[in-house]
Formats: sequence, structure tokens, C-alpha cells
Amino acid sequence: MANVDHVAQLMKGAASWNAWRQGTGKILPDLVSANLSEAKLIGANLGRAKLSRANLSRANLSGANLNRARLTGANLISANLSGANLTAAKLTVAKLSKVNLRDANLVGANLGGADLSGSNLSRANLYKADLTGANLRDANLMGANLRQTNIGDANLSSATLSRANIVGTNLGGANLMFANLSEADLSRANLFMTNLSRANLSDANLSGINLQLAILVETDLTGADLTGCYIHGVSAWDLKLERTKQQNLVVTSTSSGEPKVAVDNIEVAQFVYLLLHNDKIRDVIDTVGKKGVLLLGRFTENRIQILERLREKLRSLGFVPMVFNFDKPDTKDFTETVRLLANLCHFVIVDITNPRSTPLELQATVPDYVVPFVAILEKGQDPFAMFVDIQNKYDWVVEPIIEYSSVDRLIEAFEDKILRPAEAKFNELLARRTKQLRIENI
Repeated sequence: MANVDHVAQLMKGAASWNAWRQGTGKILPDLVSANLSEAKLIGANLGRAKLSRANLSRANLSGANLNRARLTGANLISANLSGANLTAAKLTVAKLSKVNLRDANLVGANLGGADLSGSNLSRANLYKADLTGANLRDANLMGANLRQTNIGDANLSSATLSRANIVGTNLGGANLMFANLSEADLSRANLFMTNLSRANLSDANLSGINLQLAILVETDLTGADLTGCYIHGVSAWDLKLERTKQQNLVVTSTSSGEPKVAVDNIEVAQFVYLLLHNDKIRDVIDTVGKKGVLLLGRFTENRIQILERLREKLRSLGFVPMVFNFDKPDTKDFTETVRLLANLCHFVIVDITNPRSTPLELQATVPDYVVPFVAILEKGQDPFAMFVDIQNKYDWVVEPIIEYSSVDRLIEAFEDKILRPAEAKFNELLARRTKQLRIENI
């Protein structure tokens, strides 16, 4: 418990307290578990003070000296520590949510596990501070100095770190979902296994950082510098990459002993890595070739049930359904995507009911890709006029067209009327492709 005399002296105000401290010499203030809620301690000298578990909620400590103070488990919720000196202070598991630490000096401070959610740390100096496992959700770290700070496993979701200096910082395993890191300097930082989904890293300096196993889903990297990043195992989907510098991205693991291999596009890095490991790419292509089934058609809102039931049936039979729904804007060209998927698949199911883009896509794929195409048609509808020409010219278009009266009937007859004819045609085409060249000697 706190020394009663020390608490009484502190409550006289900062000026009186500072004079007392100057006269007492080496006495370390014992304020453990003291109730200092809403205390006005502007500029108070609390250096090396024992403040563990103290209640400093809503206290005004702006400009205070807390150098090497022990604040383990202290309650600093909504306290004002703007401009305070917290050099090497110990704030592990302290309650600091919504605290004002603007311009505070936190050099070497221990904030491991502290709750700093919603706090203002703008322009704070956190050089070499320890924020391991801290909760910084919604915190304002704009312009803060986080150089060589350890923020491993911290929660920085929705935090603002724009223009922050994060050079050489450890952010490994941190949660930075929705975080604003625009214009931040993260050069040489460690973001191993960091979640950066939907984070704003526009115009940020990420050169040379460790992004291995990081999650980058819908991340904004507009104008960012990724030169020399290590991106082995990165999950990169739907990135914003306008003006992004992507030179020399290292796709091989830093721990595997493999020679460095670099690419210039983060979104193709995963595929390039597979190409470098032929056994893996063969497995991927082989799996798609044996199990992939492309579903083509125009599945509008009132016909989406057909698509879902076909998917379920294919999955139950061990296949991997891939869907291409033509219920899309007509202004966009999907032909290349359809061609790529058709070439990889085991067979294609195409619903030619009420077609719009389907005729064009079939003309672009059937002639070039020797893959079984099975056509289905809702009863009462007519196939488009040119389909008979495609069917007559290319024998890998399975005959006849399967006309279905209901979704239930289509699924009931699926194995007999769609799967078995498609498998038979696949085996026929496979035998044709592997047929030995015949030479007759005369």
C-alpha cells in the first residue's frame, strides 16, 4: 500500500511536491495503489516513483517527469500525459485507454500488454519502447517515433500511424487490420505474419521489410515502395497497386537456405514460387485437371438455385466447382478468364438457357481447348442458333443437350446424364492425345 505521508504531500500540488522531492534527496515516492483520480499534477516530478496499481484515471500529468516510474497495472484511463517524460517507465498491463500521450517521451518504456485503445500518442517518442501484446486499437500514433520499437503481437486494428517513423521496428504477428499507415516509414521493419487486411499503406516506405506470411487482403498500397521486400508465403488478394514500386521482391524463404529469387509483382509471387518448385505446380495443375469443373451460364437471381445445387452435387462427388456467372455488365471482356479456366478443367458444364454472353465464350473456347463441354438447357427454352454448328464441328462437345424440367430432376440424373458422358469423353480425348505416332516403312 501507499505511504500515506507521500500521498498527502503529492495532493498539495506539483510545485509543493517538487520542492519536497528536491529536499528529500534519494527517497523514492511510494504511491502504490494510491487513489489519484482526477489529480492535477502538471509538471510533477514523479521520476522513479512507485505507482503500481495506482488510480490515475482522468489525472492531468501533462509535462510530468515519470522517468523510470513503475506504473505496472496502473489505471491511467483518460489521463492527460501530453508532453510527459516516461523514459524507461514500466507500464506493463497498465490501463491506458483513451489516455493523452501526445508529444510524450516514452523512450525505452515498457508498455507490454498495456491497454492503449483509443489513446492519443501522436508525435510521441517511443524509440526502443516495448509494446509487445499491447492493445492499440483505434489509437492515434500519427507522426510518432516508433523506431526500433517492439510491437510484436500488438493489436493495431483501425489505428492511425500515418507519417510515423517505424524504421527497424518489430511488428511481427501484430493485427493492423484497417490501420492507417499512409506515408509511414516502415523501412527494414519486421512485419512477419502481420495482418494488414484493408490497411492503408498508401505512399508508405516499406522497402526491405519482412512481409513473410503476412496477410494483405484488399490492402491499399497505392504509391508505396515495396523495393526489396521479403514476401515468401504472403497472402495477397485484391490489392490497390497504382504507382506502387515492386522491384526485387524476394519470393524464397529466408530460412530455407534457398538462393534468393526476386520478382517485380507481389500478386504473381505465389504463382512464381510454385513454378520454382515443379513438384508443387504439377500437383496443383494435376488436381485442377482431375477435379476442376467449370460451370458456365447466366445464373440470374431467379435461377441461382441451379448454380448452388450443381455446386453441391459436384462437391459431394469430390470435384472442385469453379463458377463463371455471365450475369455481369456486358461492357467487360471476360473471354480470357473463361479461356484460362476452361483449359485447366476436367470438363465444362454450360447452361445455354437464356444466353447472353455464352455464345461468344463458347466460340472463343471450344475451338481451341479439347475439353469435354456438356450443355444443359431448361425445358421450354431453345438453344441459340449457332450451337448446332459448334456441336457438329467439335466432337468434344458432348451430345445430346441435356434438357431438364426442374432442378431436382437435373440433380437426380446428374451422374448418368452429365458425369458419365463427360468422363467417357475425357478418357476418349486423353487416349487421342497420348496416341503413339504411327510410321509405315515402304
